[in-house]
Amino acid sequence: MAKTGQEQRVLPPHEVNRAVADLRRGDVVLLSDGSHAALIQAAEAIDDEGLARAAALTRARPVLATTLRRAITLDLAPDQDSAGRTVELLPPADASAVFLRELADPTVVREVSAAPIGVTQTEPDSLTAGAIELAKLARLLPAIVCFPIPPREGALIARREGIIEVGLTQVFDHRTVLAKTLRRVAEASVPLVDAEDTRVIAFRPDDGGTDHLAIMIGEPKGPAPVLARIHSECFTGDLLGSLRCDCGDQLRGAIRAISEAGGGVVIYLAQEGRGIGLVNKLRAYKLQDTGFDTVDANLQLGFESDERVYQPAAEILRQLGFDKVRLMTNNPEKVKALAQHDIEIVERVPHVFASNDHNRGYLETKAKRSGHLF
Repeated sequence: MAKTGQEQRVLPPHEVNRAVADLRRGDVVLLSDGSHAALIQAAEAIDDEGLARAAALTRARPVLATTLRRAITLDLAPDQDSAGRTVELLPPADASAVFLRELADPTVVREVSAAPIGVTQTEPDSLTAGAIELAKLARLLPAIVCFPIPPREGALIARREGIIEVGLTQVFDHRTVLAKTLRRVAEASVPLVDAEDTRVIAFRPDDGGTDHLAIMIGEPKGPAPVLARIHSECFTGDLLGSLRCDCGDQLRGAIRAISEAGGGVVIYLAQEGRGIGLVNKLRAYKLQDTGFDTVDANLQLGFESDERVYQPAAEILRQLGFDKVRLMTNNPEKVKALAQHDIEIVERVPHVFASNDHNRGYLETKAKRSGHLF
């Protein structure tokens, strides 16, 4: 039975979730804003058969939607302010799936081609920008092969071929809607090595998607500011003990410090690799091994230097009863981001650990290029 009045929940559109899953499988999705439409496929998953099918359905020449940053690294656009900006690349008419994948992925050796590639910068509310947002939601490279098609014709093809259709506004609103629908789904006592009095609480959005966690240590209560760490998951550092970063030290150090202080919370966000996902983080590592620093490796892939969003953390803190925090971080941008979501940062608590031979350059880059305070 549908809820009424103030109990009504705004459910995330299931079309976005299906579109994300289809893109990850290499399937075609129809993206539309009512006036424009395109059949789209993830560049990293496209093959010649899929390319031919989409071309036959639309009778259109494909363009590659990507970020302006990626176009700059390909020397297809002059260096300029690229934050959040997208472009359409027009490859040669006979471009193969391999050629498109090579344009999208800097970890693949690209064969030199004299064929010209056209570049058109696009608006922030364009289908191109929406396609890139879908790719990021899917934790794929920010590169989408697009086949323009009239919206009415696209809708007919989608129904006939069983292709999911998703609206542009739904895509742009998806992250906000997900954060607002987070709810507790499970919790349990989980004694830890450095904090035996610990509960782990799982939060899930209403689309059934990725879970975030709150690691509650002791019994902190508002309205006093809570000692908190907002920690983005790091499979390699947190679980494997990677020496390439300081994430594992920061997680375990936060748990120990909060326990010693008498209580607090670690919000564990499912935003691997500063929000680009584990596979893309491994790609970034490969680029770092060739000489790029942490920031430039992300830019080479076409991402911003940091793709994380903090609205889920703010929503979880509020649900736990905290709107004032003493935030354990070295990152002033994290302080600003939480404040934008109406969480008052009473104090920034430094959270610094010794470097090693493997992460020294990484930490220096965080200080020099990302403004972290050590």
